[in-house]
Amino acid sequence: MGIRDWPEGERPREKLLTLGAPVLSDAELLAIFLRVGVKGRSAVDLARDLLVAFGGLRPLLEADQARFCAEHGLGEAKYVQLQASLELSRRHLGSLLERGGALTSPALVRQFLTSQLRHLPHEAFAALFLDTQHRVIRFETLSEGTLDSASVYPREVSRRALALNAGALIFAHNHPSGVAEPSDADRRITRRLKEALGLFEIRVLDHFVVGDGEVISFAERGWL
Repeated sequence: MGIRDWPEGERPREKLLTLGAPVLSDAELLAIFLRVGVKGRSAVDLARDLLVAFGGLRPLLEADQARFCAEHGLGEAKYVQLQASLELSRRHLGSLLERGGALTSPALVRQFLTSQLRHLPHEAFAALFLDTQHRVIRFETLSEGTLDSASVYPREVSRRALALNAGALIFAHNHPSGVAEPSDADRRITRRLKEALGLFEIRVLDHFVVGDGEVISFAERGWL
């Protein structure tokens, strides 16, 4: 039986229109994205099988092109569509942050930084540059690679902050291992950055470490 033959209240599209997207399961949301199933399986059946094959929604969404396209029912067109959808989501969060101001919504800051960094297979160190009223000027990736490699230079960060006329910064980096607990190196580089920026009366408001399902705030730990 195809989805069109299901009772209207059980069809994913109709449920979304009537009750809203949050009530749908991962499989139902994925089925709407897939649009159609394959021979002998509805879009919902295919979605459930894909979630099992990839080990969940996040591994599916973060799969590389080769892995994604290798599954029956997917392909290059779906991969392109998915990447465009994910990028639209990230840009949407960025636009909300720019309109709302960084400090008016700490939860949005966490959500935005997570969307930018969590999926990366390598470590990346980034910053939100803010004006004196703590409105977002720009988000930039400052370096890629582990902090132990001394790839973050306080002098260069200070120079960039001055060029953007920033009054404050929020730093963030990811731990590809999934463990968000900050390392000694994380704390050392944060102290060096705070000291360097302090010479120009530029504040460091926070440093977030993004792990797998967890984000740790230096400010909340009293380290700033």
